[in-house]
Amino acid sequence: MAYVDGFVIVVPTRKLPAYWKLARASSKIWLELGASEYRECAGDDLNIPFGVPFPKLAKAKPGETVVFSWIVYKNKATRDRVNARVMKDPRILAMCDPKNMPFDMKRMSMGGFKVVVSALKA
Repeated sequence: MAYVDGFVIVVPTRKLPAYWKLARASSKIWLELGASEYRECAGDDLNIPFGVPFPKLAKAKPGETVVFSWIVYKNKATRDRVNARVMKDPRILAMCDPKNMPFDMKRMSMGGFKVVVSALKA
């Protein structure tokens, strides 16, 4: 069964172009090294009347955008293998200077998820 890494990131809206550039470059590396899908999504319709809205959950401040992302792998073993390779890839290392990121890494939420239900429209 597929395995998914999911992320919620708060990005200063003025830094979104730099974040999208980083995300596009990163997506190519993850896919090249074995991920099967890579998605980055900007919060758009987040003022919902029920539950906990993403901005509140992520403690987003005015002038910040919530980004919801996920990477899909064939299974957890593939995810572990791909992520180990990605973290050693010189292209990623060159792009990810912790002192010059377009978002605060301490405010990033992430985790690995087993896919339990999967449905696609044919």
